[in-house]
Amino acid sequence: MKKINLKQKFKLFNDHWNPKIITELNGQNVKLAKVKGDFVWHNHETEDELFFVYKGTLTIEFRDKEVKLNEGEMIVVQKGVDHKPRAEKEVWLILFEPKNILHTGGVKSKLTVENYKKI
Repeated sequence: MKKINLKQKFKLFNDHWNPKIITELNGQNVKLAKVKGDFVWHNHETEDELFFVYKGTLTIEFRDKEVKLNEGEMIVVQKGVDHKPRAEKEVWLILFEPKNILHTGGVKSKLTVENYKKI
């Protein structure tokens, strides 16, 4: 067992919308991502997804509302719910997701990552 320094891990990359795995537990990946701009509308048919804002402000658009998350806040997006994350300025995220999840759900786009790098 080793401790993980999140600040040090975030310093290892600068690309946006490309989550990195930092550890695994109980069939879940814990990922870090830096995001900026608009993501794609998508959902995850069978998996919930947790977004935790480490740094910055993230807006998650839903079909009927928007939720703004500030540093230290999180939300669980339930399976099957359409959503689109958006960040005006760079945001640092911690994501908790099942190992088999694609971050764009069933949507294929230029932002889709199929093989996540472990850092």
